[in-house]
Order: sequence, then C-alpha cells, then structure tokens
Amino acid sequence: MNRNHLRRTSAGAAAVLVLALGLAACSEDDGGGDDTASEDTPTATEDSPPPTEEEPPADDAGAQTFGPGCKLIPASGAGSFNGMATEPVATAASANPLLTTLVTAVKKAGLVDTLNSAEALTVFAPTNDAFAKIPKKDLDAVLADKETLTKILTHHVIGEQLAPEALAGTHETLNADMVTVKGSGEQFTVADENSAVLCGNIPTANATVYVVDTVLMP
Repeated sequence: MNRNHLRRTSAGAAAVLVLALGLAACSEDDGGGDDTASEDTPTATEDSPPPTEEEPPADDAGAQTFGPGCKLIPASGAGSFNGMATEPVATAASANPLLTTLVTAVKKAGLVDTLNSAEALTVFAPTNDAFAKIPKKDLDAVLADKETLTKILTHHVIGEQLAPEALAGTHETLNADMVTVKGSGEQFTVADENSAVLCGNIPTANATVYVVDTVLMP
C-alpha cells in the first residue's frame, strides 16, 4: 500500500506542476513580456538625429547676366563672374580670356588706374574677335598712337553704372562724346556699328560690363 500511495502522491504533484507552467505560459502570451520590451525599446524620435540647417547657396555674380556670349566666360577663377565681381574693372578684365586685346590696349593708353579708381562706370568691352575685325596694320597703328587709342577706349566708357533697363538711349562717354544704345530686354546694339551685346550686365567692383562684338569708333 505504501508504494501505491507514493505513486498517487507523485502523480498529483506532477499534475500541479504542469498546470502551473501552463498558466505562466498563458500569462506571457497575453502580452506581459511585450510591455517590458516596449518600455526598453527606444522610440524612433529618440534615435533620430536633430535636423540640420541647409547651407545657403554660394553667391552667383552671374545670376543677372544675359546673352549668348556668357557661356564663354570661365566657370571659375579670377576670370569668372564671381572672380570679376571682386575686382575693379580693369583688373577684372585682365583675368578674362575674351578680353586680352582690350586689356593690352588699356595698358598702352595708360588707363588702368583711371578705370580702376572710378566710382561707377559702364564699360562696353570689345572681345578679341572684335579687335580682329580691324586690319592688323590699322590696329597696330592705333595701338602705337596713345592719343587716338585713348579716344577710342574712353568712347567705350560711360561715367555711371547702367542696369539693362536703363541701357537703351543716348549717353555721354568719358571721351566727352555720345554713344547710342538700342534694344530692350536681353538684346541690345551699340552705336552706328550695331555692335551687339554678347554678354551683358557683368558686375565688377566698380563697373557694369557689357561685352560687345565690334570695336566702337568715336
């Protein structure tokens, strides 16, 4: 009898243990464990880095320029729009590969300081190709004649800065004569030579430059 009694007692204890384990498992399935995991898991907001401010775009001195020739201006360096904007006009032009002949003429005429020291100018700047339209013999003769060269170059300069909307009209030049500009919007011609503006409204430190395709004659 003792053996039978022990078997019944052991079987009863095992049944109680199985029941207890089953209840514990059900309790975990009902979400008890999930609550703990939810508390321990950081939220997306806590993990997200703080928002950063976007850097402002760099100044673009060429934003208001116009004309088909503007694509020929270097994209970077001293001869670019941004580079020219930081220098007075004669120095700015000296860095632009389209204007090397003009810069040579300005130096021969002794006008570098005059142009760089002026407070506000509008300059019609002939390209190298514009000077190339003049027969070499005639161009060499002009470059060797400082008085004539000075008259021609100062005929390209107006003693105030003209924005595109004020460009059309007749204006007095530093040569004490007049130059007439025709056109509107983004298409202008200058003087009787009908010198076309290839790239307009280029800013320098003390002048507004309009690159033209023909040398103007006083």
